[in-house]
Amino acid sequence: MELITPDFGLIFWQLIVFGILFFLLAKFAWKPIIQSLAEREQSIDEAIKLSETTRAEMAELKAGNEQLIASARAERDALIKQAKEASDAMISQAKLDAQTAANQEIEKARVAFEQEKASAVAAIRKEAATLSLDLAEKVLKSQLKDKAAQEKLVTEWMADVKLS
Repeated sequence: MELITPDFGLIFWQLIVFGILFFLLAKFAWKPIIQSLAEREQSIDEAIKLSETTRAEMAELKAGNEQLIASARAERDALIKQAKEASDAMISQAKLDAQTAANQEIEKARVAFEQEKASAVAAIRKEAATLSLDLAEKVLKSQLKDKAAQEKLVTEWMADVKLS
């Protein structure tokens, strides 16, 4: 029962030992412990600040990279569009040039054909005229051997002229 109801001397000596222990701890242990806790708290704060600045820098870098990527894509799209327009223009110009050259060749061929046709028609007319004259000469020579035949032919021509 002594532990439940301690004596005055036990309480006194326990208070003295507690005081000495408190003094020793306050003098030698608490300052280094509190200082190490303060240093630890400061290093944690610095680490948090560093991580926040690093996070902010990473966000800025990410935004910058995204902006660079977007501008590179826009530039690529512009170059592709420009190349397509240039290619379309070249194709259209080539088609136009080919069409013009084809039309010129067709026109040359048409003119040459017309000239050949005209010369062939002229040659045929000349030949037909020559043949007609030769034939007419032979017919007239054979039919106009006597005077009666000549008079008959003149009367027929006169009748034809009156009808026309």
